Amino acid sequence: MSIRCVGVVGYGEVGKIFAAGLRPQVSLLQVTDLKLADPALAASLIGHAQGVGAVPGTLQTLCEPAELVISAVTASNTLAVAQQVAAHLRPGAFFLDLNSASPGTKQQAARVIESAAGHYVEAGVMTSVPPYGIRVPMLLGGARAGELAPQLQAWGMDARVVSDQLGVASAIKMCRSIMIKGLEALVIESYATARHYGVEEHVLPTLAETFPSIDWHKQGAYFFSRVVQHGQRRAEEMREAARTVQEAGYAPLMTGPIADKQQWVADLAAAGAFADLSKDARWQDYADCLPRR
Repeated sequence: MSIRCVGVVGYGEVGKIFAAGLRPQVSLLQVTDLKLADPALAASLIGHAQGVGAVPGTLQTLCEPAELVISAVTASNTLAVAQQVAAHLRPGAFFLDLNSASPGTKQQAARVIESAAGHYVEAGVMTSVPPYGIRVPMLLGGARAGELAPQLQAWGMDARVVSDQLGVASAIKMCRSIMIKGLEALVIESYATARHYGVEEHVLPTLAETFPSIDWHKQGAYFFSRVVQHGQRRAEEMREAARTVQEAGYAPLMTGPIADKQQWVADLAAAGAFADLSKDARWQDYADCLPRR
Protein backbone atom coordinates (compact mmCIF):
# COMPACT_ATOMS: atom_id res chain seq x y z
CA MET A 1 0.00 0.00 0.00
CA SER A 2 1.18 3.49 -0.85
CA ILE A 3 -1.15 6.29 0.18
CA ARG A 4 -0.35 9.61 -1.46
CA CYS A 5 -3.49 11.67 -0.83
CA VAL A 6 -4.61 12.36 2.74
CA GLY A 7 -7.36 14.52 4.22
CA VAL A 8 -7.56 15.77 7.81
CA VAL A 9 -11.00 16.66 9.17
CA GLY A 10 -10.73 19.00 12.15
CA TYR A 11 -8.03 21.65 12.09
CA GLY A 12 -7.52 22.26 15.78
CA GLU A 13 -4.39 21.49 17.77
CA VAL A 14 -4.23 17.81 16.80
CA GLY A 15 -5.27 18.36 13.19
CA LYS A 16 -2.60 21.00 12.69
CA ILE A 17 0.09 18.76 14.15
CA PHE A 18 -0.86 15.82 11.95
CA ALA A 19 -1.15 17.98 8.84
CA ALA A 20 2.30 19.47 9.37
CA GLY A 21 3.85 16.10 10.16
CA LEU A 22 2.32 14.20 7.27
CA ARG A 23 2.58 16.81 4.54
CA PRO A 24 6.20 15.96 3.59
CA GLN A 25 5.21 12.30 3.29
CA VAL A 26 2.39 12.63 0.75
CA SER A 27 1.62 14.26 -2.59
CA LEU A 28 -1.54 16.02 -1.46
CA LEU A 29 -2.73 16.86 2.03
CA GLN A 30 -6.06 18.61 2.41
CA VAL A 31 -7.70 19.95 5.57
CA THR A 32 -11.15 21.11 6.53
CA ASP A 33 -12.82 22.53 9.60
CA LEU A 34 -16.18 24.06 10.47
CA LYS A 35 -14.37 27.28 11.37
CA LEU A 36 -13.48 27.78 7.71
CA ALA A 37 -17.08 28.87 7.21
CA ASP A 38 -16.62 31.74 9.68
CA PRO A 39 -14.85 34.72 8.05
CA ALA A 40 -13.60 35.86 11.45
CA LEU A 41 -11.81 32.57 12.05
CA ALA A 42 -11.05 31.28 8.56
CA ALA A 43 -8.11 33.55 7.72
CA SER A 44 -5.81 32.25 10.44
CA LEU A 45 -6.66 28.62 9.66
CA ILE A 46 -6.08 29.11 5.95
CA GLY A 47 -2.81 30.88 6.65
CA HIS A 48 -1.61 28.08 8.90
CA ALA A 49 -2.60 25.40 6.39
CA GLN A 50 -0.87 27.13 3.52
CA GLY A 51 2.19 27.64 5.71
CA VAL A 52 2.64 23.88 6.11
CA GLY A 53 1.74 23.13 2.50
CA ALA A 54 -1.77 21.81 3.17
CA VAL A 55 -4.79 22.69 1.03
CA PRO A 56 -7.84 23.98 2.93
CA GLY A 57 -11.28 23.30 1.51
CA THR A 58 -14.68 21.75 1.98
CA LEU A 59 -15.43 18.29 3.27
CA GLN A 60 -16.52 17.18 -0.19
CA THR A 61 -13.39 18.42 -1.99
CA LEU A 62 -11.28 16.79 0.71
CA CYS A 63 -12.99 13.39 0.63
CA GLU A 64 -13.35 12.81 -3.09
CA PRO A 65 -9.63 12.21 -3.86
CA ALA A 66 -8.48 11.10 -0.39
CA GLU A 67 -7.15 7.59 0.06
CA LEU A 68 -7.03 8.22 3.80
CA VAL A 69 -9.28 10.53 5.81
CA ILE A 70 -8.16 11.30 9.36
CA SER A 71 -10.85 12.44 11.78
CA ALA A 72 -9.43 14.71 14.51
CA VAL A 73 -12.48 16.45 15.94
CA THR A 74 -13.94 16.76 19.43
CA ALA A 75 -15.37 13.63 21.03
CA SER A 76 -18.95 14.83 20.75
CA ASN A 77 -18.60 15.13 16.96
CA THR A 78 -17.14 11.67 16.36
CA LEU A 79 -20.25 10.07 14.89
CA ALA A 80 -21.51 13.20 13.12
CA VAL A 81 -18.24 13.61 11.21
CA ALA A 82 -18.24 9.95 10.19
CA GLN A 83 -21.76 10.44 8.82
CA GLN A 84 -20.75 13.58 6.93
CA VAL A 85 -17.61 11.98 5.49
CA ALA A 86 -19.54 8.88 4.39
CA ALA A 87 -21.61 11.01 2.04
CA HIS A 88 -18.49 11.90 0.01
CA LEU A 89 -15.98 9.15 0.79
CA ARG A 90 -14.10 7.53 -2.05
CA PRO A 91 -14.88 3.76 -2.17
CA GLY A 92 -12.04 1.78 -0.67
CA ALA A 93 -10.60 4.76 1.20
CA PHE A 94 -9.44 4.38 4.79
CA PHE A 95 -11.00 6.38 7.60
CA LEU A 96 -8.74 6.74 10.65
CA ASP A 97 -10.71 7.85 13.71
CA LEU A 98 -8.41 9.55 16.24
CA ASN A 99 -11.23 10.81 18.43
CA SER A 100 -11.65 9.98 22.10
CA ALA A 101 -14.96 8.15 21.96
CA SER A 102 -16.50 5.09 23.57
CA PRO A 103 -16.31 1.65 21.94
CA GLY A 104 -20.02 1.87 21.14
CA THR A 105 -19.65 5.25 19.45
CA LYS A 106 -16.70 3.98 17.41
CA GLN A 107 -18.68 0.91 16.35
CA GLN A 108 -21.53 3.14 15.19
CA ALA A 109 -19.11 5.30 13.23
CA ALA A 110 -17.58 2.19 11.67
CA ARG A 111 -20.96 0.98 10.41
CA VAL A 112 -21.55 4.34 8.75
CA ILE A 113 -18.17 4.38 7.01
CA GLU A 114 -18.35 0.76 5.94
CA SER A 115 -21.84 1.26 4.52
CA ALA A 116 -20.19 3.79 2.19
CA ALA A 117 -17.60 1.17 1.10
CA GLY A 118 -14.88 2.74 3.24
CA HIS A 119 -12.44 1.00 5.58
CA TYR A 120 -12.80 2.15 9.20
CA VAL A 121 -9.84 1.96 11.59
CA GLU A 122 -10.12 3.17 15.16
CA ALA A 123 -7.18 4.73 16.96
CA GLY A 124 -6.64 5.17 20.67
CA VAL A 125 -4.21 8.07 21.10
CA MET A 126 -2.54 7.19 24.35
CA THR A 127 -1.06 10.46 25.56
CA SER A 128 -0.93 14.18 24.80
CA VAL A 129 -0.10 14.80 21.14
CA PRO A 130 2.02 18.02 21.24
CA PRO A 131 5.20 16.59 22.81
CA TYR A 132 5.29 13.74 20.26
CA GLY A 133 3.71 15.11 17.10
CA ILE A 134 2.72 12.37 14.68
CA ARG A 135 4.89 9.97 16.69
CA VAL A 136 2.41 9.97 19.56
CA PRO A 137 1.78 6.38 20.74
CA MET A 138 -1.39 5.13 19.09
CA LEU A 139 -3.29 1.84 19.34
CA LEU A 140 -5.21 0.67 16.27
CA GLY A 141 -8.23 -1.59 15.99
CA GLY A 142 -10.54 -2.97 13.35
CA ALA A 143 -10.55 -5.55 10.59
CA ARG A 144 -8.40 -3.35 8.31
CA ALA A 145 -6.05 -2.00 10.99
CA GLY A 146 -3.34 -4.47 10.01
CA GLU A 147 -3.40 -3.16 6.43
CA LEU A 148 -3.12 0.50 7.41
CA ALA A 149 -0.54 0.15 10.19
CA PRO A 150 2.52 -0.42 7.93
CA GLN A 151 1.76 2.75 5.97
CA LEU A 152 1.41 4.80 9.16
CA GLN A 153 4.64 3.33 10.51
CA ALA A 154 6.43 4.15 7.26
CA TRP A 155 5.46 7.78 7.85
CA GLY A 156 7.12 7.64 11.27
CA MET A 157 3.99 7.14 13.33
CA ASP A 158 4.03 5.00 16.47
CA ALA A 159 0.96 3.00 15.48
CA ARG A 160 0.43 -0.53 16.81
CA VAL A 161 -2.47 -2.89 16.12
CA VAL A 162 -4.02 -4.26 19.30
CA SER A 163 -7.07 -6.03 17.90
CA ASP A 164 -9.00 -6.72 14.73
CA GLN A 165 -12.14 -6.15 16.79
CA LEU A 166 -13.53 -2.63 16.95
CA GLY A 167 -13.79 -1.16 20.43
CA VAL A 168 -10.73 -2.71 22.04
CA ALA A 169 -8.38 0.20 21.30
CA SER A 170 -11.04 2.68 22.40
CA ALA A 171 -11.68 0.78 25.62
CA ILE A 172 -7.98 0.93 26.47
CA LYS A 173 -7.92 4.65 25.75
CA MET A 174 -11.11 5.41 27.71
CA CYS A 175 -10.09 3.40 30.78
CA ARG A 176 -6.76 5.22 30.86
CA SER A 177 -8.50 8.56 30.40
CA ILE A 178 -10.69 7.98 33.44
CA MET A 179 -7.52 7.73 35.52
CA ILE A 180 -5.63 10.63 33.92
CA LYS A 181 -8.49 13.12 33.68
CA GLY A 182 -9.75 11.94 37.05
CA LEU A 183 -6.37 12.67 38.58
CA GLU A 184 -6.44 16.13 37.03
CA ALA A 185 -9.85 16.79 38.56
CA LEU A 186 -8.76 15.46 41.95
CA VAL A 187 -5.61 17.59 41.97
CA ILE A 188 -7.56 20.74 41.12
CA GLU A 189 -10.12 20.07 43.85
CA SER A 190 -7.59 18.97 46.46
CA TYR A 191 -5.05 21.72 45.78
CA ALA A 192 -7.63 24.51 45.65
CA THR A 193 -9.14 23.35 48.94
CA ALA A 194 -5.72 23.05 50.56
CA ARG A 195 -4.94 26.55 49.32
CA HIS A 196 -8.12 27.89 50.90
CA TYR A 197 -7.21 26.43 54.28
CA GLY A 198 -3.53 27.38 53.98
CA VAL A 199 -2.36 23.80 54.37
CA GLU A 200 -0.78 23.12 50.97
CA GLU A 201 2.73 23.02 52.43
CA HIS A 202 1.57 20.21 54.67
CA VAL A 203 -0.47 18.30 52.09
CA LEU A 204 1.96 18.19 49.17
CA PRO A 205 4.89 16.75 51.16
CA THR A 206 2.67 13.86 52.22
CA LEU A 207 1.90 13.18 48.55
CA ALA A 208 5.62 13.27 47.76
CA GLU A 209 6.25 10.81 50.57
CA THR A 210 3.68 8.38 49.18
CA PHE A 211 4.58 8.96 45.50
CA PRO A 212 8.22 10.14 45.60
CA SER A 213 8.74 9.97 41.82
CA ILE A 214 6.31 12.85 41.20
CA ASP A 215 7.08 16.55 41.60
CA TRP A 216 3.65 17.47 42.94
CA HIS A 217 4.12 21.24 42.58
CA LYS A 218 5.22 20.92 38.95
CA GLN A 219 2.62 18.25 38.17
CA GLY A 220 -0.09 20.36 39.76
CA ALA A 221 0.78 23.36 37.58
CA TYR A 222 0.76 21.14 34.50
CA PHE A 223 -2.62 19.64 35.34
CA PHE A 224 -4.17 23.04 36.00
CA SER A 225 -2.77 24.46 32.76
CA ARG A 226 -3.93 21.57 30.59
CA VAL A 227 -7.46 21.66 31.96
CA VAL A 228 -7.63 25.44 31.57
CA GLN A 229 -6.45 25.13 27.95
CA HIS A 230 -8.36 22.01 26.96
CA GLY A 231 -11.09 21.53 29.54
CA GLN A 232 -13.88 21.55 26.96
CA ARG A 233 -12.26 18.76 24.97
CA ARG A 234 -11.52 16.85 28.17
CA ALA A 235 -15.12 17.21 29.40
CA GLU A 236 -16.42 15.79 26.12
CA GLU A 237 -13.94 12.94 26.36
CA MET A 238 -15.07 12.17 29.89
CA ARG A 239 -18.69 12.04 28.75
CA GLU A 240 -17.59 9.41 26.25
CA ALA A 241 -15.68 7.68 29.06
CA ALA A 242 -18.87 7.68 31.12
CA ARG A 243 -20.62 6.14 28.10
CA THR A 244 -17.88 3.49 28.03
CA VAL A 245 -18.56 2.64 31.68
CA GLN A 246 -22.29 2.42 30.95
CA GLU A 247 -21.66 0.19 27.94
CA ALA A 248 -19.81 -2.13 30.29
CA GLY A 249 -22.90 -2.31 32.49
CA TYR A 250 -21.70 -0.08 35.34
CA ALA A 251 -22.89 3.26 36.65
CA PRO A 252 -20.33 6.04 35.95
CA LEU A 253 -20.45 7.32 39.51
CA MET A 254 -16.92 8.73 39.31
CA THR A 255 -16.54 9.44 35.60
CA GLY A 256 -19.60 11.65 35.30
CA PRO A 257 -18.41 14.09 38.00
CA ILE A 258 -14.96 14.16 36.37
CA ALA A 259 -16.64 15.48 33.22
CA ASP A 260 -18.48 18.06 35.32
CA LYS A 261 -15.25 19.27 36.93
CA GLN A 262 -13.49 19.56 33.59
CA GLN A 263 -16.48 21.44 32.16
CA TRP A 264 -16.54 23.83 35.14
CA VAL A 265 -12.93 24.82 34.54
CA ALA A 266 -13.52 25.05 30.78
CA ASP A 267 -16.43 27.43 31.35
CA LEU A 268 -14.32 29.59 33.66
CA ALA A 269 -11.54 29.69 31.07
CA ALA A 270 -14.00 30.70 28.36
CA ALA A 271 -15.22 33.51 30.61
CA GLY A 272 -11.64 34.79 30.99
CA ALA A 273 -10.99 33.74 34.58
CA PHE A 274 -7.37 32.78 33.81
CA ALA A 275 -6.66 35.34 31.10
CA ASP A 276 -4.05 37.25 33.09
CA LEU A 277 -1.91 34.22 33.93
CA SER A 278 1.42 33.62 32.22
CA LYS A 279 2.36 30.37 30.52
CA ASP A 280 4.61 29.45 33.42
CA ALA A 281 2.01 30.19 36.11
CA ARG A 282 2.19 28.16 39.32
CA TRP A 283 -0.66 25.93 40.40
CA GLN A 284 -1.28 28.41 43.22
CA ASP A 285 -1.93 31.13 40.64
CA TYR A 286 -4.54 28.98 38.93
CA ALA A 287 -6.15 28.02 42.24
CA ASP A 288 -6.43 31.64 43.28
CA CYS A 289 -8.51 32.34 40.15
CA LEU A 290 -11.15 29.75 41.02
CA PRO A 291 -14.39 31.28 42.33
CA ARG A 292 -16.11 29.98 45.43
CA ARG A 293 -19.81 29.36 45.68
